[in-house]
Amino acid sequence: MKMGSMPIAVLMQRRTLQHRWADEAWEAVGVVPDRGDLPPLQVLSQTPERDYYLVSGLELELYPDENEGYYENCVAPESKVFVLWRMENGRAMPVRASVSYVEGTRMFDSGENADGVTMSAEIYAWLAGYLREHYQPKPRRGRQHG
Repeated sequence: MKMGSMPIAVLMQRRTLQHRWADEAWEAVGVVPDRGDLPPLQVLSQTPERDYYLVSGLELELYPDENEGYYENCVAPESKVFVLWRMENGRAMPVRASVSYVEGTRMFDSGENADGVTMSAEIYAWLAGYLREHYQPKPRRGRQHG
């Protein structure tokens, strides 16, 4: 059961490379809340060396079975939004985003393209508020010896 959601837009980047096996590199470089006034795709800047574009239409969703992953991400030294993306029509397009550390790990392990983007203060405050209301960390036990 979904407990909360936040519409977001993902800032994507394309860089040209001088590399033997690749001409360009793509990555998610930012995630911002979407207040509903953004077009589905907005080119912010284009040069031969680098492009930036904003893709809206995604949502961060919170589910109780991922609470441990949200907590681990929230207490990490640098909290992240994890973005899974795929190439579509010659451009990297975000497909899914999550604030769960566990789900982010699954994205990276899937073999698909995924990036961890620094979480904005607004998204962090939203996630922390959810955790205060819906999650109690499990007490840590001492070492178990077998």
